[in-house]
Amino acid sequence: MGWRYAVLIPGVLAALSMIGPFSIDTPFPAFPEMGRELGVGTEQLQLVVTVYLGSFALMSIFHGPLSDAVGRRPVMAVSIAVYVLASIGAALSGSLVVLLLFRALQGLSAGGATIVSRTVIRDLFEGAQAQRLMSRVAIIFGIAPAIGPILGGAILQVGSWQLIFAFQAVLGVCLVLAVLFLLPETHPRERRVPLNVAEIFHGLSDVAREGAFLRLGWSTALIFGAQFLYIGGAAVFVVDVLGQGELDFWKLFVPMIGSMMLGSWLCGRAAGRITARRLVSAGCTTSFVGGVVGVVIAASPLATDLPWAVVGLSLIALGNGITYPTLQLLLLDRFPTRRGAVVSLGSFVALVLNAVTAVAVVPVIGGSALGFATAALVGVGAGQLLWAWHCAVEDRDCAVSREAAELEPTEML
Repeated sequence: MGWRYAVLIPGVLAALSMIGPFSIDTPFPAFPEMGRELGVGTEQLQLVVTVYLGSFALMSIFHGPLSDAVGRRPVMAVSIAVYVLASIGAALSGSLVVLLLFRALQGLSAGGATIVSRTVIRDLFEGAQAQRLMSRVAIIFGIAPAIGPILGGAILQVGSWQLIFAFQAVLGVCLVLAVLFLLPETHPRERRVPLNVAEIFHGLSDVAREGAFLRLGWSTALIFGAQFLYIGGAAVFVVDVLGQGELDFWKLFVPMIGSMMLGSWLCGRAAGRITARRLVSAGCTTSFVGGVVGVVIAASPLATDLPWAVVGLSLIALGNGITYPTLQLLLLDRFPTRRGAVVSLGSFVALVLNAVTAVAVVPVIGGSALGFATAALVGVGAGQLLWAWHCAVEDRDCAVSREAAELEPTEML
C-alpha cells in the first residue's frame, strides 16, 4: 500500500469525521460572554447545542443515501461548503435567533463530512485493514470533542466569541480543498442507486426493518449516548457540578477522550487477532463496569472531587473506543450496496438520542453528580443488553443453518 492510502487518505478521512463533533462544543467556553452580549441566560444558550444536534440528526438520514446515488465526493464537498457559509453567518449574528438559524444550517451540513467519510473507509478497505483504519479514525473522532472547548477557550483569550465561528469557517475551507484535491471517488457509477425520493426512503426502510440494525444500531447509540450525556451537559457538569471555570473543560474532556483513544488503539491492535464478538463483548463489559463505578463514586463523598468524578466516565469511554469501530463495520457489512444508508440511519438514531439527552435529560439531572452517573449507567446497561440479544440471535441462526446443512443430503435422497 502506497503512502497516499496508508497515511494521506486516512488523515483526510479522520479530519472529515471530526468536523461534526468538533462543532458541538467549541462554543461552550464562550457561553458567559455570548449570554452577556446577546442578552440571554444559560438555559437559552443550551439551544446553541440542541439546535445544532437536532438539525444534524434531521439531515444525517439523507447524506448517506445521497452519496449512494451521486457519489461520495460531491456530497462531502457541497456539504462542507455550506458549513463554511453557515459558520460565517454565525460569526456575524447579532441576536440569539439569527445565531440559532446559522447553527441549524451548520448542523444540516456538517454530517456530509462526518457520515460519508466513514462510508469511504469501507469502500476502500476490507477485513482487519478496515478495522484498523476505522479505529484510527475513531481516535481522531474522539479527540474532536476534547479539542473543541479547549480550543474555544484559547480563542477567547485573543478575541471575542465570534472568532470561534470564524475559525470553524477557515477549517471548513481547508476540508473542502482536501476533498477536491486529495480524495478519490470511491463509489463508481455502476454501483450507484437511482437518485429519487422514493428510492432513498426505500433504502432507509430496508435497513430500518433489519433486526440486526435495530440491535447493533441502538446498542451503539445507547452506549455512546451515556458518554455524550457528559459532552452535551459539559457546561452544567463542569461549572455547576464540579465548580470549575471556563478554562477547566479539559479536566472533563482530556481523561474522557484519552480513554476513548486508548480503546480505539486497542481495537486497532486487536484487528485480525481477536474476533469481533469477543472484542465488542469486552468493550460493552468495560463500559458497564464504568457505569457502576460512576454511580458508586457519585454516591460517595468523592462525588465532585477530581479525578474521581471522571473515573467512571473514563471507563465508559474506554469501552466505547473498543466497541465503536467494530460495531460500525458489522453494520456496514450487513448492507454492502446500502452503506451510505446504514451510516446515515445509525447516525440518525444516535443523534436523536443525543438531542433528547441534551434537551430532556440534562435539565432534569443538572447539578447532581449522581444524576449524571445514574443516567449513564442506564444507557450502558441497555446497550449491553441489546448486544447480548444480538449474540443470542446470531447463535440461534447459526444453529439453524447447521441443522439445515446436516439435513440437506437426507432431504435430497
